[in-house]
Amino acid sequence: MSDTKPFDPFRSKRLIYRAVNDTLADDRFVHDIQRDAEAQSGSSYGLLRPESMKASNAFKQHIAEKCLLGAIICLPATRGDWGDGAEEPVGIICLKANPPQHAHHRWTDISIDIARDHRGKGYGSEAIQWSLWYAIQMAGLHRVQIVAFSFNEGAMKLYKKLGFKEEGRQREAMWFNGGWHDYVIHGILEDEWREMQKEIEPR
Repeated sequence: MSDTKPFDPFRSKRLIYRAVNDTLADDRFVHDIQRDAEAQSGSSYGLLRPESMKASNAFKQHIAEKCLLGAIICLPATRGDWGDGAEEPVGIICLKANPPQHAHHRWTDISIDIARDHRGKGYGSEAIQWSLWYAIQMAGLHRVQIVAFSFNEGAMKLYKKLGFKEEGRQREAMWFNGGWHDYVIHGILEDEWREMQKEIEPR
């Protein structure tokens, strides 16, 4: 009997990545993510406003149908006294799709949100690393980028730790909470990612 684990492109060390489902549970989860103003202030360029269920459902449809990859990040189901439990959603990750006339440039943009109760546990870092693997190994992309606002120092520190390089800034491009902030672009190329994998344990 082989000890080789079956190939599962939708798992990382601790997490599962599943489709966005047309269920009330996913409606509520996406809405909870979207109405978290603290999280949205660090990831959304738009003017903050109270999130409606209609707006959340439109976002849910977008990640399900319009992204190159849109997935709910989950903890695996656990087996208890009463049988199998349900996978617990902890976040959302997307690889944005470029229009067909731009596909030959072979790049994408990562968008990620982790639910408030699950932050600080390394799930965001693990999911971003998985999305890089998926973008390069599965989708055949050449470059992956992720952006941050200059006031979000924790995000920028994390992206650099994961191998992204700061590629440029749009200076004072964002007005937030009474001040101007830079829009900071980070990117990683497939050759840079592959070089990093030589020093990392296999998935």
